[in-house]
Order: sequence, then structure tokens, then C-alpha cells
Amino acid sequence: MTVVFVLGVLLVFVAIALLAMALRPAEEAEGLNRSLAVIEAIADAPKELRKDLEKPFGERVLEPLQQRALAVGRRISGADAEERIRRSLDLAGNPAGWTVDRVTASKVIGAGIGFSFGLLAGMVLTDALTLRLVIAAVGVVLGFFAPNMYLYQLAYDRTNKLQQELPDAIDLMTISVESGLGFDAAVQQVAHNTQGPLADEFSRMLREMQLGMGRAEALRSLNERVNLDDLKAFVSAMVQADSFGIPIAQVLRVQSSEMRVKRRQRAEEKAQQVPVKITVPLIFFILPTLFIAVLGPAAITIMDNF
Repeated sequence: MTVVFVLGVLLVFVAIALLAMALRPAEEAEGLNRSLAVIEAIADAPKELRKDLEKPFGERVLEPLQQRALAVGRRISGADAEERIRRSLDLAGNPAGWTVDRVTASKVIGAGIGFSFGLLAGMVLTDALTLRLVIAAVGVVLGFFAPNMYLYQLAYDRTNKLQQELPDAIDLMTISVESGLGFDAAVQQVAHNTQGPLADEFSRMLREMQLGMGRAEALRSLNERVNLDDLKAFVSAMVQADSFGIPIAQVLRVQSSEMRVKRRQRAEEKAQQVPVKITVPLIFFILPTLFIAVLGPAAITIMDNF
């Protein structure tokens, strides 16, 4: 009897619900019909009318996220953060698509991603709440400074490449000047006939001179964009030669000779560092393997005899 009573009550509630749905207000039905009509109109509309509704994921989600991250990054950054980031971009060669705003926003987004990965890693590695928070904090720090480390690595690689290209570029410049070309034409020869960051910097210097900047000022601007001692010495010598009227060919010849000497000295320095650098892998990897190969059979024979 109890089961029959419960089934009866359920059937009564179902009947009441069906009756309420059947007698729903006309306004609600009209609203539903209007929504369906709007959806059908959007589906049947031309592509030009649906552009705003079919924006790519980057425009709908990534750009607003970047703008919010940029606002947060500007609040937490120092007053000179923009100048320091611009300096890092210049040293890195101004990578395509990288701007001060993008770096600032990337630091905030990186901090959020680092926090998420750090928290997940803490939950997997340990059960202690303190260690989880420490790992999450480390992830935040790494994510926040990841763009700076990336730009630093780009600047480091670019500086090494500039150091390798500079002696040959000065040799070519010396030959061009001694053959009768002016300094600007010699720089243009280097910019057009070579490839790499040094050629890009010389091309930028020539464009600045074409826009009305003086030669000395353009050379100083080049000096500020590149953190290389050899290039600084070259720029200083060129500025002094331009100021005092010293023949450019003679200065370039002296600079070319000094660059070759410095390049040879750097090669000798690296050659002398090889024995020191090879000590660690020799002790921890090569010698143990050698001992196993030499003493292993003897150890096995001794163990068999005992």
C-alpha cells in the first residue's frame, strides 16, 4: 500500500508539472520564439554581418587578457621599468613582435602560469602545505622573470655574434676606405655585403644619418644600443677622428690591427680554459668508467677465488 501511495503522489506531481508547462504565460513563449528567431537570423546572415560575432580566439580572449595583464604589470612595476625593458629590447636586437607592453604583460601572465604549475607540482610532490606554498612562490618568481631571462639570453647570444663579426667588418671597412670610398660609403658596403646583427646595426646607423642625425651622434647611438667593449672602442676612435680631423683610413687600420690581436688573445684564453673545464667530466664520468673497465675483471676474478 505504501508503494502504491508513493507512486500516486509522484504521478500527481508529474501531472501538475505538465499542466503548468502547458499553461505557461504567452509572454514567455513569445520570448523563446524571439530568441529562436534571432539565432536563425544570425545563422542566415551574410558573412560581413557576422564578422563581429566570429572574431578569432586571439581577439576575443587573448587580447583582453593581455590588456588586463598590462594594467596589472604597470601597477606593480617600478618607475624606470619601461626604460629598462626598452634597453633590454635594444640589446636583444628588438625581436619581431616584442614591445615594452608585451614584455610587461608577459611577465604578469608568466607569473600566473608559474603559480598554477608550481601549485600543481606541490600537490603532486608533497603533502605539506608550507612546501606547496614555497613551490608555488618559486613558480611565480620564475614565471615573472622568464621574459627577462629570455631577453638576456638573446642579448648574450647577439653580443657574442657581434664580437665575432666586428673584426672582419672593420677589415672590409678599412679596405673600402683605402680604395677611395668615404666612411659612410664604407659602412654602407659592410651593411650591404654582410649579414647578421652588426650589418643590421650599421644599416640603422645609416638610416639615422639619412634622417638628419650627425655622424658622431649616430655613432654614439650605436654605442648605446650595443653592449660590446670592442665596438665601444671603435666608436670612440671614430668620434675622436671625426672631431679632430684625423684621417679615417689610418684610424681604421689601427682598429683593424687591434681587433685581430684581441681576437687571437680571446682564442688563446679559451684554449687555456679547456684543461680546467674538462676536469669535472674527467673526474665524475671518464675515470669511473676507466676504473670499471680496468679493475672490473680483476675484481671478478678475486671474488671467484674467494
